[in-house]
Amino acid sequence: MTRKNKVRLSDIAEKLNISTVTVSNALAGKDGVGDELRQRIFDCAKELGYDFKKNKKNNSDPNLKTGIIGIVAPTHFFDKNGSFYWTLYNAVSKELQEHSCYAIIEQLSEEDEKNLVLPRIISDEKVDGIIVMGQVTEKYAHFFSENYKNFIFLDFSSGNLQADSVTSDNFYLEYLMTRHLIDKGHKNLRFVGSFNSTSSIKDRFMGFAKAMLEKNLTIKIQDIIPDRDDKGIFISPSLPEELPTAFVCNCDECAIRVINGLRQRGVRVPEDIAVVGFDDFYVTSYEGPALTTVAVDFAAMARTVTDLLLRKITGQPYNKGCTVIGGHLVFRESDGYDVASS
Repeated sequence: MTRKNKVRLSDIAEKLNISTVTVSNALAGKDGVGDELRQRIFDCAKELGYDFKKNKKNNSDPNLKTGIIGIVAPTHFFDKNGSFYWTLYNAVSKELQEHSCYAIIEQLSEEDEKNLVLPRIISDEKVDGIIVMGQVTEKYAHFFSENYKNFIFLDFSSGNLQADSVTSDNFYLEYLMTRHLIDKGHKNLRFVGSFNSTSSIKDRFMGFAKAMLEKNLTIKIQDIIPDRDDKGIFISPSLPEELPTAFVCNCDECAIRVINGLRQRGVRVPEDIAVVGFDDFYVTSYEGPALTTVAVDFAAMARTVTDLLLRKITGQPYNKGCTVIGGHLVFRESDGYDVASS
């Protein structure tokens, strides 16, 4: 029987027409390699049959058979122009490499989610565990948890399902941001975000509502301004004719769309109206006032989900249920309109 030759870094480099140094840096988790190229290198390495295990210097646990962790996320969460989830994926990938593990990503298509199809990386038995990143449907979440055990939800939790998850503190951080605007004198505020789109948006709206109700300010669920369609794809928010003094947006992408919509109407931010975001992440093409926002702690989320999943896979004690990661408010230009002093 002929022995199969081992796949070398040079084999991957030759197939992708890049340098061996670039391949080595990508597989070692070093900086200087873009997210898309890094993913192409990992995909190519897997296709060629590269032995990831030979790089597992620190992981000797027999439960880690491959040293590869799959990251599964719905396709619509990835935007080539810049995405919150690309940033989160990169943080998780680097953290896994600190544990001598590697990340491979599979985007979950709308069709597979609807038809309840497990990710290929599971059926191909290529991974030791899975991080499900971003919102999936309740039906798919139940299906997934019933058919696969070594997983953690990241940036998504379900009140109808007892599953392990890691999320940012959406409720309290949005509460603090709304209180900040109210303390500046704003009494007419509107929340922008599709309430039924993700659990994160629901939690952020509830934080907004708590701050408003504490100050006896009017709040109606019908006043929520949607920012996504039924498939979760961003749309330009339809702004009301009678504008509030401040918009509280569920994310930075949404805030940018609101600012652009106001600009088209000749309304200035922050001179005429305040707009705040959430995530401390926005596309590089944005040109406007620097956003006051909530900074999500990407690094802490990555460290936590990695630690929890590896402990779960290897049978160690770990914090079950939902783990909430804090963040902090970042004050910049876009909330500069001060009602009290106007």
